[in-house]
Amino acid sequence: MHVVAILVGVLAVALIGGCGKQTVEDRWFTQAQVERGAEVFEGNCAGCHGSNAQGAFSWKKPLTDGSYPPPPLNGTGHAWHHSLDTLMATINQGGAPLGGKMPAFDGRLSTDDQKAAIAFFQNKWEERIYEAWSERSGL
Repeated sequence: MHVVAILVGVLAVALIGGCGKQTVEDRWFTQAQVERGAEVFEGNCAGCHGSNAQGAFSWKKPLTDGSYPPPPLNGTGHAWHHSLDTLMATINQGGAPLGGKMPAFDGRLSTDDQKAAIAFFQNKWEERIYEAWSERSGL
């Protein structure tokens, strides 16, 4: 009986451990990336984009200098219009090429951490938003 309990425990750990390697709801990312992304996002992005990726309150209204506040990344803004490559480029180069103030994270975040941060906020997207993004991105 004791051996059976141990085997059941080992099987449960193996199943739970393997869950991080499967994609989330048929998306490009895994649950492990979403979990890592939560840490990366909190440490690097949440200060401007909000802890729930909700963006600034008046993100559509330009500031006095003509730039815009940080947009939401949770599917309620325009991030879904951008391919994964464009999202990665924005993280790397910052907002300056687009007329924004977001700092560049090239050299500060690994490619894996950048993808994890994207996985974190894309995981917040409703299915219809993700599907529109996926279709637009050719995935």
